[in-house]
Amino acid sequence: MTTPAPTASSAAAVLLDAADAIVFGSPTYMGTASGAFHVFAEATSKRYTTRAWQDKLAAGFTNSGSKSGDKLHTLQFFTVLAAQHGMHWVSLGLLPGWHSTTASENDLNRLGFYLGAGAQTDTDRGPDGVHKADIATADHLGRRVAAQAAVYAAGRAAVAA
Repeated sequence: MTTPAPTASSAAAVLLDAADAIVFGSPTYMGTASGAFHVFAEATSKRYTTRAWQDKLAAGFTNSGSKSGDKLHTLQFFTVLAAQHGMHWVSLGLLPGWHSTTASENDLNRLGFYLGAGAQTDTDRGPDGVHKADIATADHLGRRVAAQAAVYAAGRAAVAA
């Protein structure tokens, strides 16, 4: 599902501005984030100039048809966008899985990404074809971002007290 780019008055923009963390996600097409995500990124320019997302946490995930599929480039695009907004990037925090004879394609981080969650979907299977280990890896990233957001919020509250 593609979410329209937020406008200054959109409900999505209000939610993003109020969030402690924003997780960027997009399929990787032709070596980068989808065109829809690029439209979203460009629409964030007002938030860039006002520093609306300054010091928020950020993370990212992407999916493509091949195991590599230039997903690293998409994740790097997300990190640069976050840095331009003054955000703090939360990495996946996992060692690579499926990297030894005793490992399995069912390991977390089976594709070996560090910046964020990378997933692979067989192109002839559609959305139901996302590998279960990739879904578990994305779930891990979500829990990690939520935990870091709680730590960050507690720290802000302690500093304000």
